[in-house]
Amino acid sequence: MTVLELEATGIVKRYGGLLANDRVDLFVERGEIHAIMGENGAGKSTLMSILYGLQRPDEGCVRLRGEEVHFRSALDAIARGMGMVHQAFKLFNSLSVWENIVYGAEPRRGAVIDRRAARRNVANLAERHRLAVDPDAIVGKLSVGVRQRVEVLKALYREAQILILDEPTAVLTPQERDGLFGVIRHLAAEGRTVLFVTHKLHEVMAVTDRVTVLRDGRVVERMKTGETTAREIVRAMTGRSVSLKIEKASAQPGAPLLEAIDVTIASLGGRPLVDKVTLKVRAQEIVGIAGVAGNGQSELVEALVGLRALDGGRVLVGGVDVTGADVAARREAGVAYIPEDRATVGAALGASATDNLAMGFHRRPPLAHGGLIDAAAMASRARALIVKFGVKIASERAPVGSLSGGNLQKVVVARELSHEALVLVAEQPTRGVDVGATEFIHNQLVAERDAGRAVLLVSAELNEILALSDRILVMYEGRILADVPREQANEETLGLLMAGRAPEAA
Repeated sequence: MTVLELEATGIVKRYGGLLANDRVDLFVERGEIHAIMGENGAGKSTLMSILYGLQRPDEGCVRLRGEEVHFRSALDAIARGMGMVHQAFKLFNSLSVWENIVYGAEPRRGAVIDRRAARRNVANLAERHRLAVDPDAIVGKLSVGVRQRVEVLKALYREAQILILDEPTAVLTPQERDGLFGVIRHLAAEGRTVLFVTHKLHEVMAVTDRVTVLRDGRVVERMKTGETTAREIVRAMTGRSVSLKIEKASAQPGAPLLEAIDVTIASLGGRPLVDKVTLKVRAQEIVGIAGVAGNGQSELVEALVGLRALDGGRVLVGGVDVTGADVAARREAGVAYIPEDRATVGAALGASATDNLAMGFHRRPPLAHGGLIDAAAMASRARALIVKFGVKIASERAPVGSLSGGNLQKVVVARELSHEALVLVAEQPTRGVDVGATEFIHNQLVAERDAGRAVLLVSAELNEILALSDRILVMYEGRILADVPREQANEETLGLLMAGRAPEAA
């Protein structure tokens, strides 16, 4: 007999004139791993927020084990056996593992926290669920993969029977991802229920039992994973066929257009954040940088585009030394930049799409003439880019702060790809973007390469690095650990290198 652990029926949620969830029904069985999929703006995040008590539905109801519930906050959801691991971890970096896990629910002896019992409980919980952690380790010093284990243990410590995982593998190595999958299967075997929110089709096919697909706020398909294909899931998400393979000719690299020579970024103490990195990206070449988050990739990119001063070394664009140049001067020299942080670096959330799509290029033709900005030209350009990149927005006049994360990413990518630059630095260009938009962005990056540009791609997605790159650099602890030709690279080898194994050991 099928037992429904979680049931949501007729869920409606409106934000002004936007209908985010339109009579959504979701049925999740006890002990299953259930994927929630859909394009950006399909309503996934809104639905998860409602289930976890972060939002209240305008209509509809949620039932846990047959009983209707009305959560006023996430604390209510936690009290009823729900847990959520967010894509952006909610941890105190200065505290230990055990302090983070028991925070707010500490074992006590009278009025005093029982530290020994807390450590013992955490150690026993980690061993039981095969989530190896050191209870005394300081969270800020842990790898991303271990921090994610801490987040899962936080939920399990509070006896979560339903676990929502939001893009859980976004910054994991392949080995860490496979370890997480083992944990998820173990939890399901214990009778716990996992909601798996992701854009990654291969992961859905590998670990889930069933899939619910949302499109434009509605449920359009319910599938058993073992009875469907990735192509059928994509068609349900997008309403069309999407190519899951990137077609590109062999690279014909020309002269170096972007060079870093012994680039060094010091830290406040200890090992440099970037340690004498030297690299070249040539015309008509995509060079990928692979690495676990926190190994110097972000700092290196900031140094290349002018957001961070160097403590040593030089940066050249088109053969011209731009080491002392600021961001604006480097853009004039021919650098386009898709930043990892689209909200605070890539966009002005309070400004319109028109303004955001013009930023950095608004002082030159065709957006300005004789030193004066052409408002009509800016609006026309914005409308064209919104259509081309499929941005879901009310109009070009709407503020981009109203957009979903994926649609905001499309705005940033559209702006940076819409002009002719010598060099494109693309940092996590498809993070949080749906499969249809990912296909489009990938094709645009290849087109940039084929047009003679130098493309530096930084991505936590090894599939993306492998599919797009002509050459792959692996960063570890601030250094380039390996320079691997694409034909010699595979997921296993890169994963080992990302974990710090030297090329000869891999």
